[in-house]
Amino acid sequence: MVMLSALLEILHRRYARPCRIIGAGAWTAQIYRSHGDVAGVICLGRHRAFFLDPEWWRAVRMLRADRAAPVYVCEDFPRKLPRIRRLLQWSGTPDRRCVFMDEMLAAAARGGQAPEHWVDRLVALGRCTPPAFDAADLPWPEPAPRCAPRLEITPAEGAACEEWLAAKGWVGRPLVLVQPGNQRTMKSGTRPRISPQDDKAWPVDRWAALLAHVRQRMPEALVLLVGAPQEAAFLEAVRTAANLPSIDIALLPLRRLFALCTVAHSMISVDTGPAHAAAAVGLPLVVLFGASPPRLWQPRSAVGSPVVGVGGAPVASRVDEIPEPAVFEAWSGLLDHLQAASAAAR
Repeated sequence: MVMLSALLEILHRRYARPCRIIGAGAWTAQIYRSHGDVAGVICLGRHRAFFLDPEWWRAVRMLRADRAAPVYVCEDFPRKLPRIRRLLQWSGTPDRRCVFMDEMLAAAARGGQAPEHWVDRLVALGRCTPPAFDAADLPWPEPAPRCAPRLEITPAEGAACEEWLAAKGWVGRPLVLVQPGNQRTMKSGTRPRISPQDDKAWPVDRWAALLAHVRQRMPEALVLLVGAPQEAAFLEAVRTAANLPSIDIALLPLRRLFALCTVAHSMISVDTGPAHAAAAVGLPLVVLFGASPPRLWQPRSAVGSPVVGVGGAPVASRVDEIPEPAVFEAWSGLLDHLQAASAAAR
């Protein structure tokens, strides 16, 4: 959903109207709250029967109310497409007003030009025009779009984050954010444990060793272990294992995390949504990949902030196959890059 912002800018500028998103999961509305390219968000229930979901009927009414609007279907997972087509059918939305990601990718593959990275796929989708519209009337925007994810925070959110940092006594020091958890660790409850099926999990002792090296390289920094409230036990296990000063925990709602990323120094994260959000607001970061290949999923930044991927297929199939020195070396290289850029700017 964060990467989707690359497409939203393109469509907003091509059609001269902000987009309306129909997605799944409550996070979508939080991600795109107060976003300049978004007019509204409808969040369908992931596991609720469609005819019992009020948001489903809201989406049907919205599609029926605007029968002249183009529809871009970004889902390509075969098991989810029937539900989307049912929504379009019930709302009376004809295929000639739609562009489908799966059809675009299939055509590109036949021509030997299928993009690999998801951002490139979304940009390619944004270049397409539904058959009901004349592509000549909808040229590629000038100046060119960013073609990269971009998230926005409001001035009020930024001010609230600064007040929160001041109340914590965390102002005036560089903040290194560490996101060790992922969706599965949020389900571990009060007893943190790593599932053998979790290819994004890195052992606690390796996180502790990494934190020690980060503190040694940048002793003036405050290291914040960040995550959702459900990850409190896991983050506390990492902090206890590290047993170092200037390491704290920040359990954050999504929008506060976005705001914090705009003022932090850097981030080290597993391959998860917050890593993409960090890149989308311009935070330099290192990302640990498991089975997912970086060539498809590495976060990108609309402002060119550096993102360094470690692991991932074909180098590694699990994050726990990545040695700790490799991650510290990647972050140290990022630090060297930032220091050189700062010196050149002076």
